[in-house]
Amino acid sequence: MGRIRVLVVDDHRIFAESLAAALAAEPDVDVSAAGSGAAAQRCLDRAAADGRRYDVLLVDADLGAGPQPPVALAAVPHGRSPQASALEPRDPVLDGLAMVERIRAAYPGTRTVVLAERDDPVRAARALQSGAWGWVAKDCSLSRLLAVVRGVLRDETHLPPALLTGVLRELTAARRHRTESERLVESLTPREQEVLRCMVAGLGRKAVAERLFLSPHTVRTHMQNVLGKLGVHSTLAAVALARRAGVGPVDLLPSAGDVVERRGQLS
Repeated sequence: MGRIRVLVVDDHRIFAESLAAALAAEPDVDVSAAGSGAAAQRCLDRAAADGRRYDVLLVDADLGAGPQPPVALAAVPHGRSPQASALEPRDPVLDGLAMVERIRAAYPGTRTVVLAERDDPVRAARALQSGAWGWVAKDCSLSRLLAVVRGVLRDETHLPPALLTGVLRELTAARRHRTESERLVESLTPREQEVLRCMVAGLGRKAVAERLFLSPHTVRTHMQNVLGKLGVHSTLAAVALARRAGVGPVDLLPSAGDVVERRGQLS
């Protein structure tokens, strides 16, 4: 294996600088650091444009939860201390687990490890479901962290032993809920599933009617049937269940073929 490119993402400047400096002392590690989710996104985009993507991201589980520093941390060459660079705005939306999910979607070859101040099996399970390859305590030894970094690049998943039972319980429960949600969604007719996908997309009754070339009254009936079969009492609950079952939103930009087909149905 060649040199490992690591990006530390943490809005606690002293911690991020110290960790980056420690990692930079390793002969096979190139490290950079970012003080917010927005700064990290820019680092990732630049690295991808240069053809030098990051191998591992170390992301603070509580990113964005505390006071943000006014700077983003720049790349840290091996053997030098990290230095602050240009001013970066606060990123009020992207928290640690949201960052993990975004990285999985945009940079599937990059491994993400979550750095946490405390053991939390619920959040650790969510991190794994979001695409993380590891959950590591912030106060772990440098040797332990390096073992995790190198391990995830060998497709290993790393969790503290104390979290294993709790995380497995959470993942099992999540799978059970997903299976039940899938069963309920499968009980819907094809038209009702289409209406459900419109609901997931946030479309109201009138918009669904226009989308599916149905009358508002018919759409209302379909929506009532969807709620009844799913065993819920609101659109929000139906959407939450649909997402657990893996149901995505309807494509709001229909293809030309779809338009032609719909026109044919009306003629």
